[in-house]
Amino acid sequence: IPPEKMFKACILYGDTLICKIVSQAFKSVEYIEGNGEAGSIKKVTLGEGSQFKYMKQKVEAIDKENFVYIYNVVEGDALMTKLEKITYETKLEASPDWGSVCRTTSKYYTIGDFELKEDGVKAGKDKALGIFKAIGAYIVENPNAY
Repeated sequence: IPPEKMFKACILYGDTLICKIVSQAFKSVEYIEGNGEAGSIKKVTLGEGSQFKYMKQKVEAIDKENFVYIYNVVEGDALMTKLEKITYETKLEASPDWGSVCRTTSKYYTIGDFELKEDGVKAGKDKALGIFKAIGAYIVENPNAY
């Protein structure tokens, strides 16, 4: 799947698509401020299959030409009162086989002397990869959707 199509599905229409195809993990996404552009704040209500209830995300940057999306998790039980915020930077690039490579960087801003365990980081990474794969599978099954 080319990066422009994955970016459109994952980022530009991701709020709706994720709730549709991964409904056990995501119940709803609603914008509190803005409409998805930089500065927007959205509340993500997580589904029955999640260990957390909700999180608020602030969009820091969205670059539609270079397929880059940066946002912060700024509130919610996912921060476990141990994190100030989590910053995610996602970049989609063309792969040599005409597909896409998704590169994501996560930065965890801890409060006090809290140390984040590698297991927690790996679990989050595995969930994100699962969502990315689910969106990719949806696009393959619905090639005209995006």
